[in-house]
This record gives sequence, C-alpha cells and structure tokens, in this order.
Amino acid sequence: MTQDPSAPGRSALVTGAGGALGRAISLRLGADGFAVGLLGRESTQLRETAQLLEDQSICNLVLPVDLRDSDAIDAALSETESNLGPLGALVNNAAMYPATPIFDISLDEYEDVVRVNQTAYFLAAQGAGRRMVARNAGAIVNIGSITFHGGWANLASYVSTKGASVGLTRALARELGPFDVRVNGVSPGAFPTKAEEIHENPAEYNQFVLDRQSIKRRGSNAELAAVVSFLVGPDSEFVTGQTINVDGGWIME
Repeated sequence: MTQDPSAPGRSALVTGAGGALGRAISLRLGADGFAVGLLGRESTQLRETAQLLEDQSICNLVLPVDLRDSDAIDAALSETESNLGPLGALVNNAAMYPATPIFDISLDEYEDVVRVNQTAYFLAAQGAGRRMVARNAGAIVNIGSITFHGGWANLASYVSTKGASVGLTRALARELGPFDVRVNGVSPGAFPTKAEEIHENPAEYNQFVLDRQSIKRRGSNAELAAVVSFLVGPDSEFVTGQTINVDGGWIME
C-alpha cells in the first residue's frame, strides 16, 4: 500500500522488518502515525508484516533488499520517500547471528556478518542522515545487543558488530546533532525471536535468562518496540547519543 508523496505525513524505514523484532517495531511505528518502509531479504516475511499493517490501514511499502548490496540500500531510502513521504525515522534492525566457535569462523562468514550488521547500518544511516539533515529533522535508532556488554561464546562476529553499532550511534549523534537529527541505540536482552533457535535446549535457556534478569519474566517484542517508539518520537527530543538496554535489568551499566 502506498500514499501520494505530495500528501502530508512522514515515513519510517525499518530494516529486518520481516523478523519478530522488526515486525513489532514496524507495527508500533505505524500505530504512531508513520507510513512504514519494510526492508529485508525475506520477501514472504515482509509481506506478512505488510498485511498486518494493511489490516490497520497503515500505509507501507515492501522493499526486498539484500543488505550486502550497498546501492540497493540507498535506492530503498529513495523509494521510501518517493512513495511514503519524507523520512522521519530509520531503524537499523536487521542482523545475522551465526553461532560459530571462534576458531571455526571463516573470513567469508565474518565479512558477511560485518556487511549486514555493521556496514549496512552505516550506509543506511549515512543515506537517511543526508536526507534528514536537509530538513533539520529526523531520528535514527540502531539496534544493538546486550551481548556487547557481557560477551557471548561462539558469537564473536555478532558481538563485535553490535559493539560497533554503539560506536556508530555516538559518532553520528555528535555529528548530526547540530542539524536536529537524533541518533540513539537500543540493546535488547533476550526476546522471543528466531535467534533463540541457536540454543539447543529452550527450557534451559529460558531459565538461564530469568536467573539473570531482575524482572522475572520474559519481555515481549512490543515492549522493545515501545522504547524505539519513544526514541523516534517527540518525547525524546533532547535525547541523543544514548544506547538503552531493554533487558529486564540484566545488564546495568
């Protein structure tokens, strides 16, 4: 579903919009009044997210893109603005998370993870930032991970790129702040996503999570999306350069 680009309104682009967190974020931003560009590699999952938005009469655009294709990222930003209106928010959410022991990680695997989790974040933020600076308005949210703070075995490529997202957030916040463009991060804890499939024993992992959280229940994807909503909305207009852990009190720093 699209809208006339000359119509008043604002758009948001969410990467990895077919996954559990990306879908929850897309639905929340749509409810907040954004028309939503849905970017990701799995077109079937993107269409499922699109249908949920359309069921609520929320304008959206499906953008099947391989985030390793740098030209396609900028094209998706342009297509979002052309079809849905001026870009008000970017959420860099898509990520790869291969569980591989350090000595078994090939260079190809590592570079693939960097390309999706780090380089694509930079390119999307660069392209979105350029458009936002021209209007002196906009917000970018980079989705990180609490694994950066705690370190996780067999996830060296993933953890290192999530650490890079924190650095990118701070650097961009400093550079884009004078143009009223805010850049923040959200580091999720353990949420119910496909990523949990890397753990062999779901019940054991669930207990592992609860033992470490201060809040003794699992968080919902909607709760994570609510924090993203705050960071791109009017109530956080004086907040930039921050990375908020949304993890039930697991990491406290």
